[in-house]
Amino acid sequence: MSKKKDTHEKDWIGQATVLSEAMPYMQRHAGETFVIKYGGHAMGDAKLADLFARDIVLLRQIGANPIVVHGGGPQIAEMLERLRIKSEFIDGLRVTDKETVSVVEMVLSGSINKQIVSAINAAGGFAIGLSGKDGHLIKCDKATRTTRDPDSNIERVLDLGQVGEPREINPHILTLFDESDITPVIAPIGVGPEGETLNINADTVAGAIANAVGAKRLMMLTDVTGVLDKSGSLVSEMSHDEARAMIKDGTIDGGMIPKVETCLKAVEGNVDGAVIIDGRVEHAILVELFTEGGAGTLIRSS
Repeated sequence: MSKKKDTHEKDWIGQATVLSEAMPYMQRHAGETFVIKYGGHAMGDAKLADLFARDIVLLRQIGANPIVVHGGGPQIAEMLERLRIKSEFIDGLRVTDKETVSVVEMVLSGSINKQIVSAINAAGGFAIGLSGKDGHLIKCDKATRTTRDPDSNIERVLDLGQVGEPREINPHILTLFDESDITPVIAPIGVGPEGETLNINADTVAGAIANAVGAKRLMMLTDVTGVLDKSGSLVSEMSHDEARAMIKDGTIDGGMIPKVETCLKAVEGNVDGAVIIDGRVEHAILVELFTEGGAGTLIRSS
């Protein structure tokens, strides 16, 4: 036997072993719904984007029901800069006037959404792009934030413009897709009280949809390894109460707080577990679902 052939046979055996070890997890997850928030480096890197699309197709092949919710902050910022439209942020939310929301919708519901849909279809899947305006999938209230003047101590309500907070999710349209083996790819654009277009934080949308459909798991792809303890080590799993305690004592801080809060809100509702995944890891979704170690921090209700 040639050395080259021997090497190939070892590779094949290794691949077969991986598939065999993953089989119990595949059987366990058949028929389950996973809401996946897709963004960050995983979406911006061409190779990772291709692997993500293939992973979504594989989930469908084993009988799981993936629902993709995507972001697009960097792409929106780039387009606004090209058009010389200035924007600002308050508490991580983009202040959005009528001119800005038109650009936001164009980028999210247009180019980004169709890129993801095309990638999944090219990988052998069947995906369709939506925004929260389609079928009134996401009805919103207008989002506001409050600030307190340090001198007068007077509280002031800040108008964020056309920014929304999900009030009602219509799961009917998503159920139809599940029954048809179609993977929905959802842009975080919603409908306001007067029928106006509202921009929504993608993490918030993913959490709200996961609750509405009773997802087995909410999966948040990020640009960090997950939640770290005080020594800097990854916490692979924690309970709801443990997560609350880590926020209170400052272990969880900065930009990780809103992501963990989204996960906590999900597990306080109808979601079995929420996981913050390192989207920079190749096949991060499969590593999380089909291996013992996982690929991030899983937060459970208890």
